[in-house]
Amino acid sequence: MRADPSGATPVDRPARDLATDASSGEASTGELVARLTQQSSRLIRDELQLAKVEMAAKAKHAGVGAGLFGGAGILALFGFGALITTAILALALLLPAWLSALIVTVVLFAIAGIVALVGKKQTSLATPAVPEKTIDSIKHDVETVKEAGTS
Repeated sequence: MRADPSGATPVDRPARDLATDASSGEASTGELVARLTQQSSRLIRDELQLAKVEMAAKAKHAGVGAGLFGGAGILALFGFGALITTAILALALLLPAWLSALIVTVVLFAIAGIVALVGKKQTSLATPAVPEKTIDSIKHDVETVKEAGTS
């Protein structure tokens, strides 16, 4: 192959330049097809390698982000514990400390029960884990195609 003054590889150059790449000035169709196959294979390998590198970088960022979210969740849990302690201490100004703690505990368990019931209802809406509407639509499409084929 002749050297390109721009430094571009044959993949970077337009196809019309490839026709004049042969040392005789003209390349045969067989040579051009061989080059096309070789360059296409190299292009696909390079694109796959680029995709691997890009996905590895994205996975690294996703992992770091997930770790940071986990850390934020732990800190929020500690903050919620401190808020609960603050509520108990505030009630302790008016009531005995044990009664303040009991009241806050009962309120927390009531909230947890309500959240659990709502979660159970949402989970029951997700079962069965089959796309029923899509299956019905596909069955309808198949029947339509069968009817069109018989008429």
